[in-house]
Amino acid sequence: MTDPRDEPIDVTPTRVAPRADVDPQRLASLRQLTFVIYLLYALSWFVGITALVAIIINYVKREDVAGTLYESHFTWQIRTFWWGLLWAVLGGLTLVFGVGLIVLGAAFVWTLYRLVKGFLYWNDRRPLPV
Repeated sequence: MTDPRDEPIDVTPTRVAPRADVDPQRLASLRQLTFVIYLLYALSWFVGITALVAIIINYVKREDVAGTLYESHFTWQIRTFWWGLLWAVLGGLTLVFGVGLIVLGAAFVWTLYRLVKGFLYWNDRRPLPV
């Protein structure tokens, strides 16, 4: 018996119908993959290369999560990566002006917030408001 919260739902702005071809076992696999990607992003603060692995997985598996609640999580993760990278680069470039530490600190807090919020929504089996 599967958890009814794992059923595919419509999370796209265009209201595309949920995919009927996603069986409960496949949905459980996508759930686990989504968690692993959150973990890779969190580990990237210690081992930076894991963020690159995570973003590649996001793009490669994005079509597989289309029409499921994990589609919003993938969008959330991708946006977190690119915006976090942008702010980290800007922070690094502005270190010589003395503002860089503030930018880097804000980027760190923002990224931490996004990872925690994403994980909490994942844990509750809810789509993110993207």
